Amino acid sequence: MLSIYRRNGHTCLVRNRIRLAVLDTSGTTIHDDDIVLTAFVEALAAYGAGPDTRGFDDRLVYIRRTTGRSRLDVFRALIEDEQQAQLANHVFEVAVEAAVAQGSIEPVAGAREAIELLRDRGVAVYLATGYSQRTLDQIIEALGWREVVDGALAPGVQMGPWGLRGRPHPDLILAAVLQSGIDAVAEVAVVGDSVSDLVAGTRAGASIVAGVLTGVHSREDLARAPHTHLLDGVWELPGILLDESAPLTAA
Repeated sequence: MLSIYRRNGHTCLVRNRIRLAVLDTSGTTIHDDDIVLTAFVEALAAYGAGPDTRGFDDRLVYIRRTTGRSRLDVFRALIEDEQQAQLANHVFEVAVEAAVAQGSIEPVAGAREAIELLRDRGVAVYLATGYSQRTLDQIIEALGWREVVDGALAPGVQMGPWGLRGRPHPDLILAAVLQSGIDAVAEVAVVGDSVSDLVAGTRAGASIVAGVLTGVHSREDLARAPHTHLLDGVWELPGILLDESAPLTAA
């Protein structure tokens, strides 16, 4: 249920208490832009679509525009052959995992503190990603976050007879709802740095759908997508979720 009140002459909606926050990884809770782009280029080059090929610049534009989506789905669109796309995605994952093993990944400043504060106040925190589950698990281990978050979900993971689709589909968010055992999607906040994150959160029915400016997509990109808030970074999230009087329409 939402309450309606007046603030400075404007009608505002106050959300139910948020009990679950689903946070994107790349660009939201971790910095890995250089790693991701380098791995994409390496994978494309391995399958005849690298920097010395026609249309490479357009492929880079597409990669940036589709930030937040399943990496495999991106390769499927770029290579248009399922077997080759699967192999290119494997090359990509190996490159990312090697970089992670070398310590080339780090959390966004304030991300861990924000997660710990939310959990201390009774909000479950799940991570969502476009990486495979194996790569996501390696990232969590490298950061020492296994006990910091409540769960982590990736595209392709089986839920019953089907595999979870990546963003902009709502599957990862809805799977977090099921796993965490909360009662309603109105108790969910979704946070990400990409348009795909915001579309997925809206499709899932989350009460809070917040874009952060620490990733690839600009404020202008995020402002054109459905959202309730635009934040400088995930470190601002506790101030929104733990303020019971904050309006939904605070973007």
